[in-house]
Amino acid sequence: MNLIIPDHYDPVLDVRTTQEAIKYIRDTFQHELGKKMHLERISAPLFVTKNSGLNDDLNGVELPVGFTMNEIGDEPIEIVHSLAKWKRMALKKYDFGMHQGLYTNMNAIRKDEELDNLHSSYVDQWDWEKVIDKKERTIPVLKAHVEQIFAIIKHMEHEVWYKYPQAVNHLPDSIHFITSQELCTLYPDLSPRERENAVAKEYGAVFVMQIGDKLSDGQKHDGRAPDYDDWSLNGDILFWYEPLQCALEISSMGIRVDEQSLHSQLEKENALGRENLPFHQAILNQELPYTIGGGIGQSRLCMLLLKKAHIGEVQASLWPQEMIDQCEKAGIQLL
Repeated sequence: MNLIIPDHYDPVLDVRTTQEAIKYIRDTFQHELGKKMHLERISAPLFVTKNSGLNDDLNGVELPVGFTMNEIGDEPIEIVHSLAKWKRMALKKYDFGMHQGLYTNMNAIRKDEELDNLHSSYVDQWDWEKVIDKKERTIPVLKAHVEQIFAIIKHMEHEVWYKYPQAVNHLPDSIHFITSQELCTLYPDLSPRERENAVAKEYGAVFVMQIGDKLSDGQKHDGRAPDYDDWSLNGDILFWYEPLQCALEISSMGIRVDEQSLHSQLEKENALGRENLPFHQAILNQELPYTIGGGIGQSRLCMLLLKKAHIGEVQASLWPQEMIDQCEKAGIQLL
């Protein structure tokens, strides 16, 4: 169990006021996200069939929660890890046009997650996706969307300050861009996580780009499934989080694979067999729109804005009893 207990921790808000603040942040943020990025809210599934190829494979080792349904026979069904692939299909199905997009409230179960202050087996995030032209599959377009999301988060800081001035966490005024290879060159003796901590502490907020491929040291900065993000056009939004003295990832996002990058990345991962799945066939046959999209952690955003020490203070989940006991002793109020 990996648990950080901040010195002299004060949650500031009691449990019921925290619940009130959680609702306010979630309601306000999704309204701003839809308005500023021109996204429509749609409903999304909790589970998909395994054979659709729509589930997120994450790092390739996490197993989804699976089951069967009486009315569908023996076809395996999986609770989603994320909606990275499903959203792209939805944009086509619902006839979204150029530069139109969607967002949805995504809930997932990641049973193999290693639980700590930032990680839960229950995942809640705003998943969003927008149609772009193939010519817009560029770094400047990616950066422009990152800046837009950062501006919405900064706006939320001010909104929360008006209602809960005693609890709000003050965020940096700008976000820094750096590639995973530049980080590797800058901090060759540090692990990827240590590099993220170092750069986030220096700049306050950072977007680490180009995650998934091997770096000059032969290692990956982090694992990424080969069939949704283009590894040359993606990244993570990180904030330096003072209460835990570490980088806090708020969003993973990117421009999605086209037919060329999908084949190339599947080949690198020895996963060309996936090309026979319906989702992958649709990309290879250029039947799906070119898109940009990502996820924004709902509980993580609440945690960031309210300076909470544990994600369990802003979401209801399950935790080891040892963690519950240590948190209670430290004044960390798990829901």
